[in-house]
Amino acid sequence: MSPASEAVAAFRTVHGVEPAGVWSAPGRVNLIGEHTDYNDGFVLPFALPHRLAAAASPREDGILSVATLGDDGQIQRSGELKIADLAPGSVDGWAAYPAGVAWVLRDQGFTNGADLVVAGDVPSGAGLSSSHALECAVSLALLGLTGREIGHDDIPARSQVARWVQRSENDFVGAPTGLLDQTASLCCTESHVLFLDVRSGEQEQVPFGLAEAGLQVLIMDTRTKHSHAEGGYGERRRGTERAAELLGVKALRDITVDGLAEALDRLPDDLVPLVRHVVTENQRVLETVELLRAGRLADIGPYLDASHVSMRDDYRISTAELDLAVDSARAAGALGSRMTGGGFGGSAIALVRDADLDGVKAAVEAAYEKAGYRRPRMFTAVPSRGAGRDEL
Repeated sequence: MSPASEAVAAFRTVHGVEPAGVWSAPGRVNLIGEHTDYNDGFVLPFALPHRLAAAASPREDGILSVATLGDDGQIQRSGELKIADLAPGSVDGWAAYPAGVAWVLRDQGFTNGADLVVAGDVPSGAGLSSSHALECAVSLALLGLTGREIGHDDIPARSQVARWVQRSENDFVGAPTGLLDQTASLCCTESHVLFLDVRSGEQEQVPFGLAEAGLQVLIMDTRTKHSHAEGGYGERRRGTERAAELLGVKALRDITVDGLAEALDRLPDDLVPLVRHVVTENQRVLETVELLRAGRLADIGPYLDASHVSMRDDYRISTAELDLAVDSARAAGALGSRMTGGGFGGSAIALVRDADLDGVKAAVEAAYEKAGYRRPRMFTAVPSRGAGRDEL
């Protein structure tokens, strides 16, 4: 059963009637371009086939009710929330994510209320953007209930929704995220990676035909929890903002590889590795895009490897579990591998030839067993469609 079908069935269980509609949004994998989004840089994500769906019906009493279908088949309810009273800090736990979306959309005229029931299969805590998938699905549902349906190709409207979702995450939930995850969930298309210039908002759908190239992207979920709301992510973001201020630029995007050495000489030692990562990571994105435009998918592996080294050694956001997954995959024949997402846990990815896939998976599992780590969750992912309304 699809996430949309599960959400509709759960809505029927909770409310005894059919919902007015159901909207869903995917998780995402960032192929390369980590921690560049909040520095006005470049990112290259694609949407996962895994989705979170929100079945919804309107209310006229200004109340938001939210329920979610858990992995155990049990339904959790948030209790009723009065939209007029929503404020940062007023809701905690998982319910803060849909409540934050309603809080932002209140400024856009959404005040009548809604019943929402959520279901899906995006792994939570894996650095695959399950929280943003939830927020994007809820945002489209609440907008759809007011008749403001987002068209699949309406990129400017989707970009605006991404900024509303970012505001809900930053100001209501309290997680200092950039625009990567929301934009990926809303704007990615099937069989492509999304080349996004965060500063300008310019987007390019770059073909990423894995099957034609005989390749797979293997997701390796370390099953160590990842969260943007914890301190390490915010510390690094503040560090890069302080570095930009010291260098007299709007954002680190303005520092080029050619000007990097001179810029680093002007910074205190603690900021040097952060800046080096962001500047070199932006360059890696640009060079990866050039290879993909030329159809040279198998040649991007060294850029994935270099990205991981930079995040491990300069940005210092990797973990022993992530490093072991990456190193084991490489040793078993992966063309390239890196951690993906905000870091401090979550998932890594590996670009693997079809013929090498089983061997890479076996090698990673064996390495984890030898290290005494929890068995990783592994699956392959193909670039999938972005958020939208589902027809059942």
